[in-house]
This record gives sequence, C-alpha cells and structure tokens, in this order.
Amino acid sequence: MKLELHKVKVRDVQWGDATCVKDGVLYVNKAEAIACVSEEKRFAKVDLELARPGESARIIPVKDAVEPRVKMDGKGYYPGFSAPMSRCGEGRTFVLDGAAVITCGPIVAFQEGFVDMSGPGAVYTPFSATQNVVLVVEPIADLEQHQYEQILREGGLKLAVYLADKCKDAKPDCIDVFEKGTVPEENVKHASLPKVIYVCMNITQGLLHDTYVYGADIRPSLPTLLHPNEVLDGAMVSGNCVSACDKNTTWHHVHNPIVAALYARHGKDLNFLGVIPTQESTVLAGKLRASQMNLSIARELGADGVIVSEEGYGNPDTDLCLNAKNFELAGIKSVVVSDEAAGTDGASQSLADATPEMTGFISTGNVNEMLEVPAMKKVIGWPESIAHLSGGAAESLRKDGSMFVEMQAIIASTAEIGFNRVGCEWI
Repeated sequence: MKLELHKVKVRDVQWGDATCVKDGVLYVNKAEAIACVSEEKRFAKVDLELARPGESARIIPVKDAVEPRVKMDGKGYYPGFSAPMSRCGEGRTFVLDGAAVITCGPIVAFQEGFVDMSGPGAVYTPFSATQNVVLVVEPIADLEQHQYEQILREGGLKLAVYLADKCKDAKPDCIDVFEKGTVPEENVKHASLPKVIYVCMNITQGLLHDTYVYGADIRPSLPTLLHPNEVLDGAMVSGNCVSACDKNTTWHHVHNPIVAALYARHGKDLNFLGVIPTQESTVLAGKLRASQMNLSIARELGADGVIVSEEGYGNPDTDLCLNAKNFELAGIKSVVVSDEAAGTDGASQSLADATPEMTGFISTGNVNEMLEVPAMKKVIGWPESIAHLSGGAAESLRKDGSMFVEMQAIIASTAEIGFNRVGCEWI
C-alpha cells in the first residue's frame, strides 16, 4: 500500500476574494466558507474567525481540530463522513500543512478546552503553531447535546475538506511517501526483525465519549487491525469529549507520532505490524473483552513487542493496566504511554489503577500542574466557560481576563500519543 501526502506549507491565513493558497498564504472566502457549513439548519449562528501564531488571542471552548485534507482524485476525505465508504491509505492526498480548522461552541459542560496563540499557555498546545480557521457556532434552541456534538464535528470536517479541495491544484512544497505491504509480505522481507504492534486506546464510552473508524463509532465493536497508512490518511475521527489535555483530536490521528516513529524504523530495526484502535469501556466486562482481543490479535500476528497509548484518565487507567498485564504475561514486551493525574503538588498516585507487570512507562506530564495565563486582546468564543471546563473553576477567570488553571484545560497539553512538549526524562 502506497500513500503520497502532497503538502503545501501554510505560513499565514487571510481573508480573500477566493479560497486558494498562494506563496504560503491560505486565503479564505469567508462568505463561501460559512455557506458551506450553514447548509446544516440546526445551526442558529455560524461565523468564522482567524487565529495566527503569536497573536494575542484565545479560543474557548475548543471541541476539535482538523487538518484541511482532500484526496486528489476528487473523492473527498474522512471516509464515512466527507468521502464515500472505501479504504483509505493509498493514492494521493493533498494537505494544507500548517493549517487547522478549530471548532468552537458552547458544547457539553466540562469536557472541552482552550487554545492560547501566545503567552505561557501557547507552549503546551500544537494549535498555537498552526494557522487556524476557527468555526464558531451556536445551535438552535433545545437541540440535544449529542446532536450538537454531531453537527459541529461534521461541520469541522466539511470545512476542512472544503478548504483543501479549493486549493488542491497548488504545487506541493514536498511529497511524503508511506509504503508498506501486507503483514505476510513484510514478514518475508524482514524475517529477522522483531515484530512490533501499536495499540491505540480510544475514548469509547458513549454519552459524547466516542471515536470513529471509517465513520462508525467503535464503542460497540471489537478491536480491529489497521494498516498504518489508513491511520495517517483519515480513517480515525475524534468525536469524544474528554479532559482537554488528553484529547486526541482528529488532527492528532493523522499526525500520530507513534505511528510515524514506528514507520520510520520499519525494515531497519523492527517490523511494524500495524495499528489496533481499541476501546475503553465503562464496565469491567468490556475492559476485559477489549484487552483480551488486543492480545489475541497481537499473538495471531506473532508480535514480539507492543506500544500502548491511553486516551483520558481515571477508569481508562484500568484498560491500560489490563493491556500491559496481558501482553507481559504472554511474553510480549510492552511499553505504555500515558499522562499522570498526580495532584497539583505532584505527590498523589499518578494512575487510578496499577499492576506490577507495567514495567515500561512513558509519561506525557501531570495534568494537574497549575498555570497562570495572561489576558488576551482577542477572545474567540465564550471565556466564561472556563468555569465548567475540566481544570478550570468559577474563580479561574479573573476580572482582567487572565486565568489560573490546571494544565488539563489546555487542548492536547498532555496528549497521550506523545504529541506534546511536557513529560519527563532520565537525568
């Protein structure tokens, strides 16, 4: 399977008469872009804002981030949402590299976050470094929360595909190629190399805690195996509401650094078998079922080692422990990647569960670390929502517009796939 990512580097975003990209600038026809999203009649109000790196701007509350992408054959992107139902991971994909669609709205209480484009808070989110087109929407009266989440999620995907489609004839600055055969083919080519598989845990707990693979909520299904190209080419979409620091946005899935790192070493010092997107259930039976299926897939493929990344914390810590325990007892070496909820002083137990078999642990930081962020000249959205966000409180927002919050209120500050700038290292 061969995937080509045709990337145009976006270094600025501006309003323009036509949506296009030229000399590194993404121009957006605001009226046309709004009309694209406003086809959804359950939005009472739709607006767009621009937020650039270094600006004194805050976006709050943020739901998702989506990279503008489209298949160059004109068949859309994100199969099951903005593209026909077919396998992704091959062919040519056009990418507005460095741009992002950020969705913002008064959504679902405490499980959203914020992005600062400058200041101390900007260090902890990748979206302070992207050229952002911010979709700001309000729902019609009495729309149920799960319906609002759905239309905002789909609106962000639709806007991202619209932007990329309007620009797809631009000459790329670079073309990244990902090529790997089937598991049997690669086993023949790399018979002497250790076989490694990646288990990507996802929030799949219902009630707005959902992750989608090929347009389907994976909560009621069983773990499956994906070719890494499928992950890098839009097979996975975030629909979950989880503490902002932990959220794997849709943007994160196509930029998964664990997939990228394993791919870079494939055929050199390891044989990368593929990716298992797996569930995090709310009940013990579901946790046992998913962890056992993850082990079953890995054993059938002959895995020697596994990397497991978590999403969220609290009861998903049990899923993480079960995965580590099962793999280690089966003789498959495991390394887990997770953040920690160790209290504001860092002295509390980091995870809500533990198991002695978890011997390889990579930390992406303590979600409870406190941070003071200054007032911004421009606030996109609803600053008072910090009172309801995980990591915030009614007293977090001060009269001067500054905030005192936990790290977990910042989108992707401790993302457990490792796309962040906090963590720990041996000294």
